[in-house]
Amino acid sequence: MSPGRLVEQEEYDFIICGGGTAGCVVAGRLAEDSHAQILLVEAGPHNKDLENVHMTGGWSKNFDTELDWRIVTPPMKGVDGRQVKLSRGRFLGGSSGVNGTLVIRGSKQDYDDWNLPGWSGEEFFEYMRKAETFHTKPWFEADEKAHGYTGPLHTEPHDLAPISKLLLKSMEDKGLPSVPDMFSNGETSHGSGHAPRTVHKGIRSTGADFVTNDYHKENIDLAVETTVDKINFEERNGQLEATSVVLVDRSGERRVVKARKEIVISGGAYCSPAILLRSGIGPKADLERLGIRCLVDAPGVGKNLLDHLIVFAFYEVIKEGLTNDHLVYHGDAAMAAYILYKEKKEGILSTFPFGAFAFARLDERLKDEHLWQEAKREAGRDPMGLTSKQPNIEFFTTELYGGPLQYDKYPIDKKHAFAMITELFSPRSKGTVTLKSADPLENPIVDCNYLSDPLDVLVMSEGCRLGNEIAMNLNKIAGEEIVKGSWPSDLTHHKFTKREEWVPHVKQEATTCYHAAGTCKMGQADDKMAVLDGNLLVRGVKGLSIADTSVMPTLHGGHTQMPA
Repeated sequence: MSPGRLVEQEEYDFIICGGGTAGCVVAGRLAEDSHAQILLVEAGPHNKDLENVHMTGGWSKNFDTELDWRIVTPPMKGVDGRQVKLSRGRFLGGSSGVNGTLVIRGSKQDYDDWNLPGWSGEEFFEYMRKAETFHTKPWFEADEKAHGYTGPLHTEPHDLAPISKLLLKSMEDKGLPSVPDMFSNGETSHGSGHAPRTVHKGIRSTGADFVTNDYHKENIDLAVETTVDKINFEERNGQLEATSVVLVDRSGERRVVKARKEIVISGGAYCSPAILLRSGIGPKADLERLGIRCLVDAPGVGKNLLDHLIVFAFYEVIKEGLTNDHLVYHGDAAMAAYILYKEKKEGILSTFPFGAFAFARLDERLKDEHLWQEAKREAGRDPMGLTSKQPNIEFFTTELYGGPLQYDKYPIDKKHAFAMITELFSPRSKGTVTLKSADPLENPIVDCNYLSDPLDVLVMSEGCRLGNEIAMNLNKIAGEEIVKGSWPSDLTHHKFTKREEWVPHVKQEATTCYHAAGTCKMGQADDKMAVLDGNLLVRGVKGLSIADTSVMPTLHGGHTQMPA
């Protein structure tokens, strides 16, 4: 592999446009054919020297730097006119190098719902096992058949802080049964357990592991700090065929590289539609408005943007030794943690501070709500389109204070806090990705359109209410007062009892889980909004496919790293 050089050759068998979570996997798998010559193009740098990628606890230091795409939404009506930051990894391995490391596969029913050959839940879970080398721990009750043991992605369970052990007991007490490895087998829609992480021996495992280190392959050339402008096409036998890619390097120099067999776009849910649009594939009126010649009028490009909205609710813990705040915020703890990591790859910086996890169905809690009762639904499904095999909500908790950059009320002075995070599955609100201009160095416009559907607000606020009950139930579980209430103390989540009281809080505290999907969706032949067929091939042209979460017709109820 050749980090730093633009391109070794003028022509390759395969060109992969995007070296993020999915693009690295595509390149690595194609390179198993030693005769194939592959070019992997990544807009950011190589990840080999990025300490805050390999050191899991350094994740947030990558944001708002050249390692972040720094996309920000326009003001969105559903969240009170707020703009939301959509931080994404801009380096080899992409967002798998800045995410929460969580391996939460979703439910098998999620993939069955796509109704596309080759994409059933059983088949998809088998591919996810193929990607994984799972390392268990003596205390963990692993579902051994749910894991893989020979893949490039190294995973392991997370050692819980005391607050997380108590929270798991509280979840169980509030009707979410304990199923320790439920997030690996895709068969539990209402329960609590542990989420394995893409971390092993203190080092983050990312998509880049498919093409570096033990999986380095000589038949892959890597063009880093190189942006994909567009795909070029030629007419052959009466059909447009993708033949080359226009690349722009760091100096602004442009170069055209040819593909003998296929071009694969793996730019993610924001950048893949942008590349298609710049290439002349997309809604005709939108392209003509930007002066881009429309080669294929594909109305679905950039539409159907789906994402998981989350809400953080922080709580103050008044008893010492339960959270991990003292390992980061108190005195000289941060420096001590860094030294421990540098010397032994251990400590708070060697892992990600998420603790307890749960999936929840909210049927009983919502059954008397007028909006829920009156909403249309298909047979056997709730108004969100889900069966009883699929959760409405995910809960996960932090083991100390922290989150997106707006959460800056750090518990110094020997105070302690944790967050209950509520995540909305199967959102009905859908957003768009459009171009601001034809300039490949200008980010697309990403409008997530969060909470524009009242059913999303209903389910999310009821989920937050249940999450609050779990958090405040800790005092009962511990047999003493350990949770004082909200952090910072000017909030009073613990006094909220009615769902309506949570609605304004949901709109104010909404942020994204960075699970963007759907903007170049697969679909049946009669689906005019489907950009791809079931084999990931772009409709209307030959020799061009897409492989990343943008292909998902609907967003699964899990986290997107493992499917990608």
